[in-house]
Amino acid sequence: MNPKQECKKIINSFKYAIEGFISSFKTERNMKIHILATIIVIILGILLKLNTIEWCICIISIVLVVSTELINTAIETIVDMISPEKNPKAKLVKDISAAAVLAMAIASAIIGFIIFIPKMI
Repeated sequence: MNPKQECKKIINSFKYAIEGFISSFKTERNMKIHILATIIVIILGILLKLNTIEWCICIISIVLVVSTELINTAIETIVDMISPEKNPKAKLVKDISAAAVLAMAIASAIIGFIIFIPKMI
């Protein structure tokens, strides 16, 4: 493969990833909630003058929650494709996937409280 084709392949990979993110944002209510929370964290971080370590921790938390939500969306989509009819095992897979997002969101909220509450007091 020549360098021009390789470059186009890389650009397409980014394009498809961005399309996936946009699709998730448009179709998933919880992704909208996560993005709203991200905007609030960024605004609070600026107002409360987070230090470098605190920003890094917040960014890692944000990325983990959003990534987990994207993986959950992918899993739910695959399950719906494979098992369009009601199926207890399909429901279990979707519930476990959603629980992973919930666990990550709770952990991130706790991290947010640890960082932001002392600064607001």
